[in-house]
Amino acid sequence: MKRTVAVMTDSNSGISVEEGKKMGVYVIPMPINMDGKVYYEGLDLSQDYFYQRMAAGAEMFTSQPSPADTLELWNRILRGYDQLVYIPMSAGLSSTYATARMMADDYQGRVQVVDNRRISVTQYHAVLDALAMAEQGMDAASIRRTLEEQAADASIFLMVDTLKYLRRGGRVSGVEAFAGAMLNIKPVLTVAGDKLEAVGKVRGAKAARQMMLEKLRADMEGRLKALHDSGHLQVKIACSRVPDQLREEWVDQVQQYFYLDYPVECADLTLSVACHTGPGVLGVGAVRV
Repeated sequence: MKRTVAVMTDSNSGISVEEGKKMGVYVIPMPINMDGKVYYEGLDLSQDYFYQRMAAGAEMFTSQPSPADTLELWNRILRGYDQLVYIPMSAGLSSTYATARMMADDYQGRVQVVDNRRISVTQYHAVLDALAMAEQGMDAASIRRTLEEQAADASIFLMVDTLKYLRRGGRVSGVEAFAGAMLNIKPVLTVAGDKLEAVGKVRGAKAARQMMLEKLRADMEGRLKALHDSGHLQVKIACSRVPDQLREEWVDQVQQYFYLDYPVECADLTLSVACHTGPGVLGVGAVRV
């Protein structure tokens, strides 16, 4: 007997293929090309090896999952489910959504592709929301519409350690305005709608961390106020390849700044995101729960 609605995402969500099996989520790994060889995040590419190759100057870039791999997984899922909700990373940051949306036209509504305009920890929570709605008996189209209506119910800010990878990738709006020759300039980024956008620059990591906290608080007390006041907003933290001491200090700083009465952990940014940001990234965000 077929079950009703399956949920699928990509590894940009921070969910590995193995973790997805435990959660009841299907995950397609994102390809990363390093020096001409294609690796798959969470399958044959570890965090350690990725950052070793990055430090050694390897040429690397991300690409979308192949249409053949995507269709193979869809067809396998639909042998056991009536419908499928697919939550790829933000359409503005990858062509994955556009390709999947086009392919879904051949499935007569059984495959619903969501443009949730999210990455990393916020995308992860969109997956959790989809699972909950599927459990409640909602159909795939209704889940997609709800997730897209709630796309703005999140905020995320990132501080990068260097402009090198942002410039090389060309994925961030506004970075070209930064004076890269200025010593110790740290840009602060946000996911604005469907793109990664530079929202400020300060001298030094300490000032950048403070800017992220202030900007997130402004969102929580502004456009996300209703969610915050009703207890439906949680603060989340992310980082990429930072020393353990800095990771712990960042967690403590965030908890104290927002007077959090719940524990938070520093989730590792996915490697497909780290391709564009490099190591040494700290992030903080808030998401509907």
